[in-house]
This record gives sequence, C-alpha cells and structure tokens, in this order.
Amino acid sequence: MEIRTVPADEPLEDLEDWYAWPDGRAWLRCMMLTTPDGAARGHDGVSGSLSGKADEQVFAEVRRFAHAILIGAGTLRAERYQPVRARPEDVDRRMHQGLGPAPVLVVVSASLDLPWDSPVFSESTHKPLVVTSVEAAPERLVLAHEWCDVVRLEGAALNPLQIIAAIAYRGLRRIVCEGGPHLLSQLSEARLIDEADITVAPTLASGGQIPTGRAAPDPPRMQLASIIEQDSWLFTRYVRSG
Repeated sequence: MEIRTVPADEPLEDLEDWYAWPDGRAWLRCMMLTTPDGAARGHDGVSGSLSGKADEQVFAEVRRFAHAILIGAGTLRAERYQPVRARPEDVDRRMHQGLGPAPVLVVVSASLDLPWDSPVFSESTHKPLVVTSVEAAPERLVLAHEWCDVVRLEGAALNPLQIIAAIAYRGLRRIVCEGGPHLLSQLSEARLIDEADITVAPTLASGGQIPTGRAAPDPPRMQLASIIEQDSWLFTRYVRSG
C-alpha cells in the first residue's frame, strides 16, 4: 500500500501514476465522496458542496483516460451535469491509447424521465448513451433517440451485469461510475466493482445520508491500495481483493 502526505499549500502531483488504468482488461472504477459521518451530499442536496479543489483535481484525473462515465438518472438530474467535452491537451494521448477524444456519458434510466433540454445531451463531444428498459414508454423512446444512442434491456429493473456488458460490448472498457448511491450499491452487490476511489471530506455534514435499500448479505472484500492525505482530506483507492 502506498501512503502519501501532501502539504496543504502544494498541488497534487503525479496523479496520473496513482490513478493509472490497468492495461489489457476491462476495469470498473466507482468514485464516491463522503464525510466521516457518512454524508454523500451537502445542505443543497448535491455532492459538490462537500467538494474542494484537490477533490476536483482527483475527479478530473480519474475521468481523464476513461472510455465512459456511468451515472444513474437521479444523479444526472440532481447534480446538473455539464457537457462532457474533449480536453485539447489530452486528445492526442487519448487517441494514442485507442480512446475517443472524450469519455462517453452513459446514463441508466429505466423510465427515460430525463432532462432532455440539458446541454449535456446537446453539447457533449460524443452523443451520450442511455441504457433503458424495453418497457420504457414509446413516446419517451422517440425523444431519447433524438438525443442519444439507446440500449434497451429486458426487464423493468435493469440488471447491473447486463448494463456493464452492454457498455463493454461497445468497446468502452474503462468505466468510471460516479453514482448515484443506488446504482453503486447494485454494482457492488453484483460484485462488478474493480476499484473504489473514495474521498473523505474533513467535515461533519450532520445529515445528507442517502439510503440505498438493503445491505448486501455477502459484501465483496476490497483491499486498500493507496492513500493521499492533504489538509485532512483523504483520497483512498480500494481494489478488489485477489
């Protein structure tokens, strides 16, 4: 395990090495921001109010060489996602690694109740991919096809294994899931998470906890791989045991 302490007034360096993607295999990373009292969102109902400059730097690095950014519909609505655009300084390196110019945003929504007027659908570098159910309302499917590539899966309750398989089938093998808690819990219970990048903010939010339903009866074991500490912030990486 690697442990690193960075003085508060210094930038976080060498993050590319700390958050490198493994070669030659698919990899599902999940990013989570929490507080010591278990909050996942601040007083305004979004996680951004708990974040800080260093956390934003780590967040950007994890996205930097990903194929896809996976989120649930509730997270898209609550966090007011901005368009996922190519960063000119990274395009050449992404293309050299067999990636597109920018990550593809993947949204999981069984009902297709999505904010279609959001710039995330009209201004992202790549057309977003929406994973939905074959039971979604026909009129919403028509609208979805106008703005996204659409994958329809069997069943009203979307199976997490099928979701990841559908994404990987399109050659999107480096996946970073940014929430929400319900989607993360489903991926965890299905034992699909290879790495959990968990930021612990040095605040007590006194609330903001988000229930995710029942706890997994046999939770997967994770191994602590690295910790970066700066100004009482903790940036941890856990990887699947074995």
